[in-house]
Amino acid sequence: MAKPLFNRVDRKVLLERMKNSPEPRRTISFYKYAKIGNPQIFRDHLYLLFEKVNVLGRIYIAREGINAQISVPEANLENFIQAKDEIIFLQNIRLNFAIEDDGQSFFKLLIKVRNKIVADGLDDQAFDVTNSGVHLNANEFNQLSSQENAVIVDMRNHYESEVGHFKNAITPEVVTFRESLPIIADLLAEKKDQPILMYCTGGIRCEKASAYMKYRGFKDVYQLNGGIIEYARQVKSEGLENKFVGKNFVFDERLGEKISDEIISRCHQCGSPSDQHTNCMNDHCHILFIQCASCANKYEKCCSNKCAEYYKLTEEEKQKLQEQNIKFNGSGFSKGRYKALKPDQGLNLH
Repeated sequence: MAKPLFNRVDRKVLLERMKNSPEPRRTISFYKYAKIGNPQIFRDHLYLLFEKVNVLGRIYIAREGINAQISVPEANLENFIQAKDEIIFLQNIRLNFAIEDDGQSFFKLLIKVRNKIVADGLDDQAFDVTNSGVHLNANEFNQLSSQENAVIVDMRNHYESEVGHFKNAITPEVVTFRESLPIIADLLAEKKDQPILMYCTGGIRCEKASAYMKYRGFKDVYQLNGGIIEYARQVKSEGLENKFVGKNFVFDERLGEKISDEIISRCHQCGSPSDQHTNCMNDHCHILFIQCASCANKYEKCCSNKCAEYYKLTEEEKQKLQEQNIKFNGSGFSKGRYKALKPDQGLNLH
């Protein structure tokens, strides 16, 4: 019987296994736009390669390329690179190593085939996606961003920029990358002759975004090569001025890594300074929000009393409430600024 090319172990078991493992691991991200003829066959081949060296993480495969966020045992790092290099178009690609890393970023290996490696909502046939902006290293980005007419644009979602961003950056109020592109192009419509400096977490979103901006008539477009992750590494290794304030949001179990010591965001429940994102412990809510340590204790790592009370119910009691179509803060899976978040609201069981 052939071995299944996916995980079958319960999520909670895997999480506990990861938290209790003494094995040092490194968190790495990389991407590559490339033509993949059969994404499903490539996906299965990659799963076999990476499972052998105990890679964990989340990888998206599409006909246009690969987008990966993973963790690798330190002892297997060279073996991982050798496995990666068996794939010709992945040879010598840049690997973004996490800045603040406890090795507990992922608990299983998940590789999915998708239509695109980033959900950008763009019609790739409408413009030349390879005509991207000029790539800047950290020093070049610092110098150009100091020009009086330079426009710095955060290409991430608002819940990412809320905890950290570059000084003087425009941080659009958007929930998805898909909606941000036309909004940003319209927002900067009068600045088409000014230098536009774009940045994101690891660089992948800017590859197409910068090409899209050029398509929309912007003449002087730049992008931060390797994103915030590579910028932070270069700042540290080269002793450069750090123009990023706060925390870099990351899409793994860590939910962030500090780039500077400033805390620029506030707890969504009490308003005290905090930059710690969390997902509500109630799986039927699971809303992403910022929560300080005090509120985490008060609400038992939930977004409200309602969710905290529900979380402690028996499965039978939960099922009865689900039959009543009960709604929680995260029922719509919104990542808004939670103006309607009422943490002290209870479940009203009686």
